[in-house]
Amino acid sequence: MRDSAASPSRVAGAHVRARGWGWRHAGRRSMAVSRLDFDIQPGERVLLLGASGAGKSTLVHALAGVLGGDEEGESFGELLIDGQLPAEARGRVGLVLQDPDSQVVLARVGDDVAFGCENLGVSRDEIWRRVAEALDAVGLSLPLDAPSSALSGGQKQRLALAGVLAMRPGLVLLDEPTANLDPDGVIEVRNAVERALADSEATLVVIEHRVAVWQHIVGRVIVLDPDGGVLADGTPEQVLSREGARLAEAGVWVPGYPPERPVRHPLITAARMPLLTAADLSVGRTAFAARRPVTVAGGIDLTISAGTALAVTGVNGSGKSTLALTLAGLLPPAGGELAASAELATGVGPLPTRWKSRELLTRIGTVFQEPEHQFLTATVREELSIGPRAAGLAASETTARVDELLVRLRLDRLASANPFTLSGGEQRRLSVATVLATRPRILILDEPTFGQDSRTWREIVALLAAELDSGTAMVAVTHDADFVSALADDELRLGAGLSNTARPREIRRAIGTEVTP
Repeated sequence: MRDSAASPSRVAGAHVRARGWGWRHAGRRSMAVSRLDFDIQPGERVLLLGASGAGKSTLVHALAGVLGGDEEGESFGELLIDGQLPAEARGRVGLVLQDPDSQVVLARVGDDVAFGCENLGVSRDEIWRRVAEALDAVGLSLPLDAPSSALSGGQKQRLALAGVLAMRPGLVLLDEPTANLDPDGVIEVRNAVERALADSEATLVVIEHRVAVWQHIVGRVIVLDPDGGVLADGTPEQVLSREGARLAEAGVWVPGYPPERPVRHPLITAARMPLLTAADLSVGRTAFAARRPVTVAGGIDLTISAGTALAVTGVNGSGKSTLALTLAGLLPPAGGELAASAELATGVGPLPTRWKSRELLTRIGTVFQEPEHQFLTATVREELSIGPRAAGLAASETTARVDELLVRLRLDRLASANPFTLSGGEQRRLSVATVLATRPRILILDEPTFGQDSRTWREIVALLAAELDSGTAMVAVTHDADFVSALADDELRLGAGLSNTARPREIRRAIGTEVTP
Protein backbone atom coordinates (compact mmCIF):
# COMPACT_ATOMS: atom_id res chain seq x y z
CA MET A 1 0.00 0.00 0.00
CA ARG A 2 1.32 3.43 -0.88
CA ASP A 3 2.24 5.96 1.79
CA SER A 4 -0.28 8.72 1.25
CA ALA A 5 2.12 11.27 2.70
CA ALA A 6 4.59 10.47 -0.04
CA SER A 7 2.10 9.95 -2.86
CA PRO A 8 2.69 11.75 -6.16
CA SER A 9 -0.91 13.02 -5.85
CA ARG A 10 0.33 15.45 -3.17
CA VAL A 11 2.61 17.19 -5.68
CA ALA A 12 0.86 20.16 -7.26
CA GLY A 13 0.91 20.35 -11.05
CA ALA A 14 3.01 23.06 -12.65
CA HIS A 15 1.63 26.03 -14.56
CA VAL A 16 3.35 26.70 -17.91
CA ARG A 17 3.10 30.09 -19.58
CA ALA A 18 4.53 31.25 -22.91
CA ARG A 19 4.28 34.81 -24.19
CA GLY A 20 5.88 35.52 -27.55
CA TRP A 21 8.54 32.93 -26.75
CA GLY A 22 11.10 31.76 -29.29
CA TRP A 23 14.59 30.34 -29.62
CA ARG A 24 17.31 30.65 -32.23
CA HIS A 25 20.35 28.39 -32.19
CA ALA A 26 23.73 30.07 -32.27
CA GLY A 27 24.92 30.57 -35.83
CA ARG A 28 21.44 30.16 -37.33
CA ARG A 29 19.48 32.91 -39.05
CA SER A 30 16.11 31.21 -38.81
CA MET A 31 14.29 30.61 -35.55
CA ALA A 32 13.94 27.06 -34.26
CA VAL A 33 10.61 28.09 -32.74
CA SER A 34 8.96 31.50 -32.50
CA ARG A 35 5.97 33.56 -31.33
CA LEU A 36 4.52 30.97 -28.97
CA ASP A 37 1.62 32.08 -26.79
CA PHE A 38 -0.23 29.62 -24.53
CA ASP A 39 -1.08 28.76 -20.95
CA ILE A 40 -1.04 25.18 -19.70
CA GLN A 41 -2.90 24.93 -16.42
CA PRO A 42 -1.70 22.76 -13.50
CA GLY A 43 -2.67 19.13 -14.03
CA GLU A 44 -3.47 19.43 -17.74
CA ARG A 45 -2.47 16.56 -20.02
CA VAL A 46 -1.26 17.95 -23.36
CA LEU A 47 -0.25 16.30 -26.63
CA LEU A 48 2.22 18.52 -28.50
CA LEU A 49 2.12 18.07 -32.28
CA GLY A 50 3.63 19.72 -35.32
CA ALA A 51 5.53 19.04 -38.51
CA SER A 52 9.14 17.92 -38.33
CA GLY A 53 11.24 20.98 -37.46
CA ALA A 54 8.34 22.94 -35.96
CA GLY A 55 10.22 23.28 -32.67
CA LYS A 56 8.51 20.71 -30.43
CA SER A 57 11.72 19.28 -28.94
CA THR A 58 13.20 22.76 -28.63
CA LEU A 59 10.21 23.80 -26.54
CA VAL A 60 10.29 20.84 -24.15
CA HIS A 61 14.06 21.08 -23.79
CA ALA A 62 13.62 24.76 -22.89
CA LEU A 63 11.01 23.80 -20.30
CA ALA A 64 13.43 21.22 -18.90
CA GLY A 65 16.16 23.85 -18.68
CA VAL A 66 18.58 21.97 -20.93
CA LEU A 67 18.79 24.20 -24.00
CA GLY A 68 22.08 25.70 -22.87
CA GLY A 69 23.29 29.21 -22.11
CA ASP A 70 23.71 32.31 -24.24
CA GLU A 71 26.61 30.74 -26.14
CA GLU A 72 24.26 28.04 -27.48
CA GLY A 73 21.48 30.29 -28.68
CA GLU A 74 19.22 33.26 -28.11
CA SER A 75 15.87 33.28 -26.32
CA PHE A 76 13.01 35.70 -27.06
CA GLY A 77 9.87 36.50 -25.16
CA GLU A 78 8.80 34.77 -21.95
CA LEU A 79 8.65 31.11 -20.95
CA LEU A 80 7.81 30.44 -17.29
CA ILE A 81 7.05 27.51 -15.01
CA ASP A 82 5.05 28.56 -11.95
CA GLY A 83 6.19 32.12 -12.64
CA GLN A 84 9.88 31.15 -12.72
CA LEU A 85 12.40 30.70 -15.49
CA PRO A 86 12.86 26.96 -16.22
CA ALA A 87 16.48 27.09 -15.05
CA GLU A 88 15.22 28.25 -11.65
CA ALA A 89 12.53 25.57 -11.33
CA ARG A 90 14.97 22.87 -10.22
CA GLY A 91 13.20 19.66 -9.30
CA ARG A 92 9.85 20.77 -10.71
CA VAL A 93 10.42 19.29 -14.18
CA GLY A 94 11.22 15.75 -15.35
CA LEU A 95 12.13 14.85 -18.93
CA VAL A 96 12.01 11.45 -20.68
CA LEU A 97 13.75 11.30 -24.09
CA GLN A 98 13.23 8.99 -27.05
CA ASP A 99 16.38 6.85 -26.80
CA PRO A 100 16.01 4.21 -24.06
CA ASP A 101 19.75 3.53 -23.73
CA SER A 102 20.79 7.17 -23.39
CA GLN A 103 18.83 7.56 -20.13
CA VAL A 104 20.16 4.58 -18.18
CA VAL A 105 22.71 6.05 -15.79
CA LEU A 106 23.57 3.33 -13.28
CA ALA A 107 24.06 -0.44 -13.46
CA ARG A 108 21.27 -1.46 -11.06
CA VAL A 109 17.57 -0.71 -11.43
CA GLY A 110 17.08 0.71 -7.92
CA ASP A 111 20.17 2.93 -8.10
CA ASP A 112 19.08 4.28 -11.48
CA VAL A 113 15.65 5.32 -10.17
CA ALA A 114 17.25 6.84 -7.06
CA PHE A 115 19.78 8.92 -9.01
CA GLY A 116 17.62 12.01 -9.56
CA CYS A 117 16.40 12.06 -5.95
CA GLU A 118 19.98 11.91 -4.71
CA ASN A 119 20.85 14.96 -6.81
CA LEU A 120 17.92 16.81 -5.26
CA GLY A 121 19.16 16.05 -1.75
CA VAL A 122 16.24 13.82 -0.72
CA SER A 123 16.89 11.86 2.50
CA ARG A 124 17.98 8.24 2.14
CA ASP A 125 14.87 6.69 3.70
CA GLU A 126 12.60 8.87 1.60
CA ILE A 127 14.54 8.02 -1.57
CA TRP A 128 13.92 4.31 -1.24
CA ARG A 129 10.24 4.82 -0.44
CA ARG A 130 9.97 6.84 -3.62
CA VAL A 131 11.93 4.28 -5.65
CA ALA A 132 9.57 1.46 -4.65
CA GLU A 133 6.53 3.62 -5.31
CA ALA A 134 7.78 4.79 -8.73
CA LEU A 135 8.63 1.27 -9.91
CA ASP A 136 5.18 0.14 -8.81
CA ALA A 137 3.57 3.07 -10.63
CA VAL A 138 5.21 2.17 -13.97
CA GLY A 139 4.64 -1.57 -13.54
CA LEU A 140 8.27 -2.68 -13.25
CA SER A 141 8.26 -5.59 -10.81
CA LEU A 142 12.02 -6.09 -10.68
CA PRO A 143 14.52 -6.55 -7.84
CA LEU A 144 16.31 -3.33 -6.96
CA ASP A 145 19.63 -4.97 -7.82
CA ALA A 146 18.47 -6.20 -11.25
CA PRO A 147 20.96 -5.16 -13.97
CA SER A 148 19.62 -2.24 -15.99
CA SER A 149 21.61 -3.42 -19.02
CA ALA A 150 19.44 -6.55 -19.26
CA LEU A 151 16.18 -4.62 -19.73
CA SER A 152 14.28 -4.37 -23.00
CA GLY A 153 13.77 -1.01 -24.68
CA GLY A 154 10.26 -0.69 -23.27
CA GLN A 155 11.49 -1.58 -19.79
CA LYS A 156 14.28 1.00 -20.05
CA GLN A 157 11.78 3.69 -20.97
CA ARG A 158 9.61 2.71 -18.00
CA LEU A 159 12.75 2.82 -15.85
CA ALA A 160 13.46 6.36 -17.09
CA LEU A 161 9.87 7.32 -16.33
CA ALA A 162 10.19 5.84 -12.83
CA GLY A 163 13.32 7.92 -12.24
CA VAL A 164 11.39 11.05 -13.24
CA LEU A 165 8.35 10.20 -11.08
CA ALA A 166 10.55 9.52 -8.06
CA MET A 167 11.67 13.16 -8.15
CA ARG A 168 8.00 14.22 -7.78
CA PRO A 169 8.02 16.82 -10.57
CA GLY A 170 5.10 19.11 -11.15
CA LEU A 171 5.72 18.93 -14.92
CA VAL A 172 6.44 15.67 -16.78
CA LEU A 173 7.82 16.08 -20.31
CA LEU A 174 7.96 13.15 -22.75
CA ASP A 175 9.87 13.74 -26.00
CA GLU A 176 8.77 10.95 -28.37
CA PRO A 177 9.28 8.31 -25.66
CA THR A 178 8.14 5.44 -27.90
CA ALA A 179 9.97 6.37 -31.13
CA ASN A 180 12.56 3.57 -30.87
CA LEU A 181 10.34 0.86 -29.38
CA ASP A 182 8.67 -2.23 -30.77
CA PRO A 183 4.83 -2.26 -30.75
CA ASP A 184 4.64 -4.04 -27.39
CA GLY A 185 7.10 -1.57 -25.90
CA VAL A 186 4.98 1.34 -27.15
CA ILE A 187 1.93 0.01 -25.32
CA GLU A 188 4.03 -0.73 -22.21
CA VAL A 189 5.22 2.86 -21.97
CA ARG A 190 1.87 4.44 -22.84
CA ASN A 191 0.10 2.32 -20.22
CA ALA A 192 2.82 3.07 -17.67
CA VAL A 193 2.36 6.82 -18.18
CA GLU A 194 -1.41 6.50 -17.91
CA ARG A 195 -1.17 4.38 -14.76
CA ALA A 196 1.48 6.54 -13.10
CA LEU A 197 -0.37 9.80 -13.67
CA ALA A 198 -3.78 8.47 -12.64
CA ASP A 199 -2.94 9.26 -8.99
CA SER A 200 -0.94 12.40 -9.72
CA GLU A 201 -1.72 16.06 -10.19
CA ALA A 202 1.40 16.56 -12.34
CA THR A 203 1.08 18.42 -15.62
CA LEU A 204 1.97 16.30 -18.69
CA VAL A 205 3.32 17.44 -22.05
CA VAL A 206 4.06 14.63 -24.52
CA ILE A 207 5.51 14.93 -28.03
CA GLU A 208 4.54 12.15 -30.40
CA HIS A 209 4.11 11.99 -34.16
CA ARG A 210 1.79 8.98 -33.99
CA VAL A 211 -1.29 10.59 -32.47
CA ALA A 212 -3.40 7.47 -31.96
CA VAL A 213 -1.08 6.18 -29.21
CA TRP A 214 -1.78 9.10 -26.86
CA GLN A 215 -4.98 10.83 -27.91
CA HIS A 216 -7.27 9.04 -25.45
CA ILE A 217 -5.22 9.94 -22.34
CA VAL A 218 -4.78 13.67 -23.04
CA GLY A 219 -7.35 16.40 -22.70
CA ARG A 220 -5.72 18.96 -24.96
CA VAL A 221 -3.77 19.09 -28.22
CA ILE A 222 -1.44 21.96 -29.14
CA VAL A 223 -0.07 22.03 -32.69
CA LEU A 224 2.99 24.18 -33.41
CA ASP A 225 3.26 26.01 -36.73
CA PRO A 226 6.70 25.68 -38.43
CA ASP A 227 6.33 29.33 -39.48
CA GLY A 228 5.84 30.42 -35.89
CA GLY A 229 3.03 30.47 -33.37
CA VAL A 230 0.35 27.88 -32.67
CA LEU A 231 -1.47 26.24 -35.59
CA ALA A 232 -4.26 24.68 -33.51
CA ASP A 233 -5.17 24.37 -29.83
CA GLY A 234 -8.12 22.58 -28.27
CA THR A 235 -9.50 19.24 -27.17
CA PRO A 236 -8.53 16.15 -29.19
CA GLU A 237 -12.04 16.15 -30.69
CA GLN A 238 -11.83 19.79 -31.73
CA VAL A 239 -8.32 19.61 -33.15
CA LEU A 240 -8.20 16.16 -34.75
CA SER A 241 -11.74 15.87 -36.04
CA ARG A 242 -12.54 19.41 -37.10
CA GLU A 243 -9.04 20.36 -38.23
CA GLY A 244 -7.90 16.90 -39.41
CA ALA A 245 -7.60 17.61 -43.12
CA ARG A 246 -5.75 20.90 -42.62
CA LEU A 247 -3.36 19.37 -40.09
CA ALA A 248 -2.67 16.33 -42.28
CA GLU A 249 -1.81 18.66 -45.14
CA ALA A 250 0.64 20.40 -42.78
CA GLY A 251 2.35 17.09 -42.03
CA VAL A 252 0.68 16.09 -38.76
CA TRP A 253 -0.09 12.37 -38.36
CA VAL A 254 -3.87 12.45 -38.00
CA PRO A 255 -5.83 9.18 -37.62
CA GLY A 256 -7.85 8.59 -40.76
CA TYR A 257 -5.50 10.63 -42.99
CA PRO A 258 -2.73 8.21 -44.03
CA PRO A 259 0.08 9.60 -46.20
CA GLU A 260 0.16 8.64 -49.85
CA ARG A 261 2.35 5.65 -50.66
CA PRO A 262 4.50 5.42 -53.77
CA VAL A 263 3.59 3.11 -56.63
CA ARG A 264 6.38 0.56 -56.98
CA HIS A 265 7.78 -0.39 -60.38
CA PRO A 266 10.08 -3.24 -59.33
CA LEU A 267 12.57 -5.03 -61.51
CA ILE A 268 11.39 -8.32 -62.89
CA THR A 269 12.35 -11.29 -60.70
CA ALA A 270 14.93 -12.60 -63.19
CA ALA A 271 16.87 -9.33 -62.97
CA ARG A 272 17.14 -9.39 -59.19
CA MET A 273 20.79 -10.29 -58.95
CA PRO A 274 22.01 -11.61 -55.55
CA LEU A 275 24.47 -9.17 -53.96
CA LEU A 276 24.99 -10.45 -50.41
CA THR A 277 24.37 -13.90 -48.94
CA ALA A 278 24.23 -15.06 -45.31
CA ALA A 279 24.37 -18.77 -44.45
CA ASP A 280 23.70 -19.95 -40.87
CA LEU A 281 24.82 -16.49 -39.77
CA SER A 282 25.15 -15.60 -36.10
CA VAL A 283 25.62 -12.01 -34.97
CA GLY A 284 26.79 -10.52 -31.70
CA ARG A 285 28.93 -7.96 -29.96
CA THR A 286 31.85 -8.34 -27.59
CA ALA A 287 30.61 -7.72 -24.07
CA PHE A 288 32.74 -6.14 -21.35
CA ALA A 289 35.47 -8.55 -20.15
CA ALA A 290 34.38 -11.17 -22.72
CA ARG A 291 36.90 -12.71 -25.07
CA ARG A 292 34.43 -13.62 -27.79
CA PRO A 293 31.27 -11.94 -29.12
CA VAL A 294 28.07 -12.72 -27.24
CA THR A 295 25.61 -14.09 -29.79
CA VAL A 296 22.29 -12.22 -29.90
CA ALA A 297 20.77 -13.79 -33.04
CA GLY A 298 21.69 -16.88 -34.97
CA GLY A 299 20.78 -19.39 -37.66
CA ILE A 300 20.08 -16.65 -40.19
CA ASP A 301 19.90 -17.59 -43.87
CA LEU A 302 19.08 -14.84 -46.35
CA THR A 303 19.98 -13.38 -49.71
CA ILE A 304 19.95 -9.67 -50.43
CA SER A 305 19.21 -9.06 -54.08
CA ALA A 306 19.26 -5.99 -56.32
CA GLY A 307 15.99 -4.06 -56.40
CA THR A 308 14.50 -5.71 -53.31
CA ALA A 309 13.81 -4.52 -49.77
CA LEU A 310 14.11 -6.67 -46.67
CA ALA A 311 12.51 -5.36 -43.46
CA VAL A 312 14.09 -6.64 -40.24
CA THR A 313 11.56 -6.46 -37.41
CA GLY A 314 11.14 -7.86 -33.92
CA VAL A 315 11.23 -6.91 -30.27
CA ASN A 316 13.82 -4.57 -28.78
CA GLY A 317 16.96 -6.50 -27.89
CA SER A 318 16.47 -9.25 -30.46
CA GLY A 319 19.60 -8.32 -32.43
CA LYS A 320 18.17 -6.26 -35.29
CA SER A 321 20.74 -3.45 -35.16
CA THR A 322 23.57 -5.91 -34.60
CA LEU A 323 22.46 -7.85 -37.68
CA ALA A 324 22.35 -4.61 -39.70
CA LEU A 325 25.90 -3.65 -38.69
CA THR A 326 27.10 -7.16 -39.52
CA LEU A 327 25.49 -7.12 -42.97
CA ALA A 328 27.07 -3.70 -43.50
CA GLY A 329 30.55 -5.12 -42.93
CA LEU A 330 31.03 -3.07 -39.76
CA LEU A 331 30.89 -5.98 -37.28
CA PRO A 332 32.42 -9.42 -37.83
CA PRO A 333 29.99 -12.36 -37.85
CA ALA A 334 29.87 -14.31 -34.58
CA GLY A 335 29.43 -17.46 -36.65
CA GLY A 336 28.37 -18.76 -40.03
CA GLU A 337 29.12 -17.10 -43.34
CA LEU A 338 28.56 -13.71 -44.95
CA ALA A 339 29.78 -13.17 -48.49
CA ALA A 340 29.32 -10.63 -51.26
CA SER A 341 28.60 -11.75 -54.82
CA ALA A 342 31.36 -11.64 -57.40
CA GLU A 343 29.60 -8.71 -59.08
CA LEU A 344 29.54 -6.62 -55.87
CA ALA A 345 32.99 -7.72 -54.68
CA THR A 346 34.92 -7.05 -57.88
CA GLY A 347 38.40 -5.90 -56.94
CA VAL A 348 37.94 -6.17 -53.14
CA GLY A 349 37.20 -9.82 -52.31
CA PRO A 350 34.01 -11.47 -51.00
CA LEU A 351 34.20 -10.53 -47.27
CA PRO A 352 32.69 -7.10 -46.50
CA THR A 353 34.35 -6.95 -43.06
CA ARG A 354 37.71 -6.76 -44.83
CA TRP A 355 36.75 -3.86 -47.08
CA LYS A 356 38.14 -0.41 -46.38
CA SER A 357 35.79 2.50 -45.81
CA ARG A 358 36.41 3.83 -49.32
CA GLU A 359 35.59 0.39 -50.73
CA LEU A 360 32.35 0.22 -48.73
CA LEU A 361 31.34 3.71 -49.86
CA THR A 362 29.68 2.80 -53.14
CA ARG A 363 28.94 -0.84 -52.27
CA ILE A 364 27.21 -0.81 -48.87
CA GLY A 365 25.95 2.40 -47.26
CA THR A 366 24.80 2.42 -43.64
CA VAL A 367 22.46 4.67 -41.68
CA PHE A 368 23.01 4.19 -37.94
CA GLN A 369 20.23 4.14 -35.37
CA GLU A 370 21.58 7.35 -33.82
CA PRO A 371 21.98 9.98 -36.60
CA GLU A 372 24.54 12.11 -34.77
CA HIS A 373 26.96 9.17 -34.67
CA GLN A 374 27.76 9.72 -38.35
CA PHE A 375 28.00 13.52 -38.59
CA LEU A 376 31.47 14.93 -39.25
CA THR A 377 31.18 18.52 -40.45
CA ALA A 378 29.82 21.92 -39.39
CA THR A 379 27.12 22.34 -42.08
CA VAL A 380 24.41 20.22 -43.67
CA ARG A 381 25.71 20.89 -47.20
CA GLU A 382 29.26 19.90 -46.27
CA GLU A 383 27.95 16.74 -44.60
CA LEU A 384 26.23 15.70 -47.82
CA SER A 385 29.33 16.46 -49.88
CA ILE A 386 31.78 14.23 -47.97
CA GLY A 387 30.74 10.93 -49.53
CA PRO A 388 30.62 11.99 -53.19
CA ARG A 389 34.00 13.71 -52.85
CA ALA A 390 35.54 10.61 -51.25
CA ALA A 391 34.11 8.56 -54.11
CA GLY A 392 35.95 10.77 -56.58
CA LEU A 393 32.96 12.56 -58.13
CA ALA A 394 33.51 15.80 -60.00
CA ALA A 395 32.57 18.98 -58.17
CA SER A 396 29.66 19.67 -60.54
CA GLU A 397 28.15 16.20 -60.03
CA THR A 398 28.64 16.43 -56.26
CA THR A 399 26.82 19.76 -56.20
CA ALA A 400 23.98 18.40 -58.32
CA ARG A 401 23.47 15.37 -56.07
CA VAL A 402 23.61 17.47 -52.91
CA ASP A 403 21.18 20.07 -54.22
CA GLU A 404 18.70 17.38 -55.27
CA LEU A 405 18.77 15.66 -51.87
CA LEU A 406 18.47 18.95 -49.99
CA VAL A 407 15.26 19.75 -51.86
CA ARG A 408 13.79 16.22 -51.85
CA LEU A 409 14.19 15.85 -48.08
CA ARG A 410 13.21 19.42 -47.14
CA LEU A 411 16.67 20.33 -45.91
CA ASP A 412 17.45 23.11 -48.41
CA ARG A 413 16.65 25.93 -45.95
CA LEU A 414 19.04 24.26 -43.50
CA ALA A 415 21.99 23.86 -45.89
CA SER A 416 24.21 26.16 -43.81
CA ALA A 417 23.04 24.88 -40.42
CA ASN A 418 25.14 22.78 -38.06
CA PRO A 419 23.84 19.18 -38.20
CA PHE A 420 23.87 18.96 -34.40
CA THR A 421 21.37 21.82 -34.11
CA LEU A 422 18.74 20.09 -36.28
CA SER A 423 15.64 18.48 -34.85
CA GLY A 424 15.61 14.70 -34.45
CA GLY A 425 13.55 14.24 -37.60
CA GLU A 426 15.79 16.58 -39.60
CA GLN A 427 18.89 14.74 -38.38
CA ARG A 428 17.37 11.44 -39.50
CA ARG A 429 16.64 12.80 -42.98
CA LEU A 430 20.19 14.14 -43.23
CA SER A 431 21.66 10.78 -42.21
CA VAL A 432 19.61 9.02 -44.90
CA ALA A 433 20.64 11.63 -47.45
CA THR A 434 24.37 11.27 -46.68
CA VAL A 435 24.19 7.61 -47.64
CA LEU A 436 22.05 8.19 -50.74
CA ALA A 437 24.56 10.77 -51.95
CA THR A 438 27.10 8.06 -52.80
CA ARG A 439 24.50 5.77 -54.46
CA PRO A 440 25.71 2.47 -52.96
CA ARG A 441 24.45 -0.85 -54.34
CA ILE A 442 23.07 -1.86 -50.91
CA LEU A 443 21.43 0.40 -48.33
CA ILE A 444 21.46 -0.71 -44.68
CA LEU A 445 19.05 1.55 -42.78
CA ASP A 446 18.37 1.42 -39.03
CA GLU A 447 15.00 3.04 -38.24
CA PRO A 448 14.99 5.26 -41.36
CA THR A 449 11.63 6.92 -40.63
CA PHE A 450 11.72 7.75 -36.92
CA GLY A 451 10.87 11.34 -36.01
CA GLN A 452 9.15 12.07 -39.34
CA ASP A 453 5.90 13.89 -39.89
CA SER A 454 3.55 12.46 -42.48
CA ARG A 455 4.93 14.62 -45.32
CA THR A 456 8.58 13.86 -44.69
CA TRP A 457 7.71 10.17 -44.15
CA ARG A 458 6.07 10.14 -47.57
CA GLU A 459 9.09 11.82 -49.15
CA ILE A 460 11.61 9.43 -47.60
CA VAL A 461 9.54 6.43 -48.66
CA ALA A 462 9.14 7.77 -52.21
CA LEU A 463 12.88 8.42 -52.48
CA LEU A 464 13.73 4.91 -51.25
CA ALA A 465 11.12 3.38 -53.59
CA ALA A 466 12.85 5.07 -56.52
CA GLU A 467 16.21 3.67 -55.35
CA LEU A 468 14.73 0.18 -55.19
CA ASP A 469 13.17 0.49 -58.61
CA SER A 470 16.55 1.54 -60.03
CA GLY A 471 18.12 -1.70 -58.73
CA THR A 472 19.46 -0.71 -55.30
CA ALA A 473 19.02 -3.33 -52.59
CA MET A 474 17.80 -2.32 -49.13
CA VAL A 475 17.78 -3.79 -45.63
CA ALA A 476 15.78 -1.73 -43.14
CA VAL A 477 15.56 -2.31 -39.40
CA THR A 478 12.22 -0.84 -38.42
CA HIS A 479 9.26 -0.81 -36.04
CA ASP A 480 7.24 1.18 -38.58
CA ALA A 481 4.48 -1.11 -39.89
CA ASP A 482 3.45 1.45 -42.52
CA PHE A 483 7.01 1.51 -43.87
CA VAL A 484 7.08 -2.31 -44.06
CA SER A 485 3.76 -2.37 -45.88
CA ALA A 486 4.82 0.37 -48.31
CA LEU A 487 8.27 -0.92 -49.33
CA ALA A 488 9.25 -4.35 -48.07
CA ASP A 489 9.36 -7.32 -50.40
CA ASP A 490 10.18 -9.63 -47.48
CA GLU A 491 10.20 -9.37 -43.71
CA LEU A 492 12.63 -11.09 -41.35
CA ARG A 493 11.22 -11.13 -37.82
CA LEU A 494 13.70 -11.80 -35.04
CA GLY A 495 12.58 -13.16 -31.68
CA ALA A 496 13.63 -12.30 -28.14
CA GLY A 497 16.52 -13.93 -26.31
CA LEU A 498 20.03 -15.07 -27.19
CA SER A 499 19.06 -18.04 -29.38
CA ASN A 500 17.18 -16.36 -32.22
CA THR A 501 16.80 -18.29 -35.43
CA ALA A 502 15.50 -16.93 -38.70
CA ARG A 503 15.07 -19.31 -41.60
CA PRO A 504 13.62 -18.69 -45.07
CA ARG A 505 10.38 -20.42 -44.12
CA GLU A 506 9.93 -17.77 -41.40
CA ILE A 507 10.35 -14.86 -43.82
CA ARG A 508 6.83 -13.82 -44.70
CA ARG A 509 5.51 -11.75 -47.59
CA ALA A 510 5.11 -8.09 -46.70
CA ILE A 511 3.53 -6.96 -49.98
CA GLY A 512 1.89 -8.70 -52.89
CA THR A 513 4.94 -8.87 -55.17
CA GLU A 514 6.03 -12.47 -55.63
CA VAL A 515 9.65 -12.86 -54.60
CA THR A 516 11.40 -16.11 -53.83
CA PRO A 517 13.36 -15.70 -50.55
